[in-house]
Amino acid sequence: MFQDKTLVCKDCGNDFIFTAGEQEFYSTKGFQNDPSRCKSCRDAKKSQFNSGASSVKRELYDAVCAECGKEAKVPFKPRLDKPVYCSDCFANNK
Repeated sequence: MFQDKTLVCKDCGNDFIFTAGEQEFYSTKGFQNDPSRCKSCRDAKKSQFNSGASSVKRELYDAVCAECGKEAKVPFKPRLDKPVYCSDCFANNK
């Protein structure tokens, strides 16, 4: 059913093979588009994304839980018109 395809990487411009096995895997996962990058460019993109995410420090804000009154740290600036919950109360309200 599937046959190997030769594709062109959108980053480096090199040809790469999209194997029949990879196509079958993509199909079982419901992916409809062929990959646009070769394996080395995909790995480089993932590495760049992962290293960038860890170097950015997320600012946390102090808040008081609207349900139990405990202090909480949240990744957004609390507003007076919206309740803020600690992680325990937030999980219980889901």
